[in-house]
Amino acid sequence: MGDMALTKRQKEVLEFLADFIDKNRYSPSYEEIADGLSLNSLATIHKHVSSLESKGYLRRAFNQSRSLEIAPRYAAEVEKRRAVETGLAVPLLGKIAAGVPVEAIANPEMLHFQDFIGDSGTYALQVRGESMIDDHICDGDFVLIQKTDSVRDGEIVVALVDGTETTLKRLYREPNGQIRLQPANSAMEPIFVSGASLQVQGKLMAVLRKY
Repeated sequence: MGDMALTKRQKEVLEFLADFIDKNRYSPSYEEIADGLSLNSLATIHKHVSSLESKGYLRRAFNQSRSLEIAPRYAAEVEKRRAVETGLAVPLLGKIAAGVPVEAIANPEMLHFQDFIGDSGTYALQVRGESMIDDHICDGDFVLIQKTDSVRDGEIVVALVDGTETTLKRLYREPNGQIRLQPANSAMEPIFVSGASLQVQGKLMAVLRKY
């Protein structure tokens, strides 16, 4: 169940609690809640807290006075909303086919950019040139790269050749110990380098294009 089950006031109490706990790492007293929401009745706060508890949004630890905690389910809902508000997530409305229309999707999933940028080993590069156009990676596109030096054959990688020149290509290990950097452009030849003169700096995770 989403927020639909909550009254506006309950939602305000819950949001106040979530923010307070987030900032202070402990839960507010009823006085602080009343104060924060300009409500003058502690009994009212008590009632809201009890109903939030019964709806599964709050949990109370009985051994401490400052003992309210946000139930994990609501914490997840808040996290999801925050991701949308900060632009770290967008609704994924389905797939599009080139040709036949695809039915519209009623319940959009969220595409979370955290999935791509969740760890510090992710960086973006702007593509120059046409060497990967058959893989739909065009001049001016941005690519998200995950820092790694372990890649599988056929993956698109950022390769540093001879310590001087970086290039985005598909990597293949050849039987003779050479490495083939394969462009995705039928007009261009592959580059062959020795394993020793090649350093893999990451692999492709996503392509972003601004229009």
